[in-house]
Amino acid sequence: MAGDNMAGPAKKGNMGNHGQLINVLFTMLLFLVFVLCALFTVLIGGQVYENINIRSQENFTGSVALQYVANKVRQGDREGGVNVIEVDGTPVLEIASGLDVGNYVSWIYYRDGAICELFSDPADGLGLEDGLKILECDGFDVSQREDKKIIHITTSGEGSGSLSLALRSGGGVDE
Repeated sequence: MAGDNMAGPAKKGNMGNHGQLINVLFTMLLFLVFVLCALFTVLIGGQVYENINIRSQENFTGSVALQYVANKVRQGDREGGVNVIEVDGTPVLEIASGLDVGNYVSWIYYRDGAICELFSDPADGLGLEDGLKILECDGFDVSQREDKKIIHITTSGEGSGSLSLALRSGGGVDE
């Protein structure tokens, strides 16, 4: 009987070490699952941020182009101050400067993958190739209704959009 008593506690002690090992393994496994979940959350969050950033850049180009031209039209909105003309087969938004000195105009048009602007006196002989690039974009078109009271602006490509502006002054010069 004495031998039986000795074998009993030794088995029980062995089981205690085995249970403690299972507890440690379970805790480590739980910690590993937590670390993996945190890692996947960071990776997914990074991908979401990247997608939002790409969309933001696409919208930036389109909206900035439209708002820039809209502000220029609003600044030049006076009787006969805003017209859409054609120069060398390109539609050009012509905005009179309103300066007391000279007959200066701003031309806003699309050329070589960018919206360009040229501020000059038409008598100077400058052409579309002399304008400064304002913003690169995939396409830009401007048109004016026949009654000269509405200007329609459209950008093409990623982040594209369109905008119609009603001229408060009643439109451009009748031709």
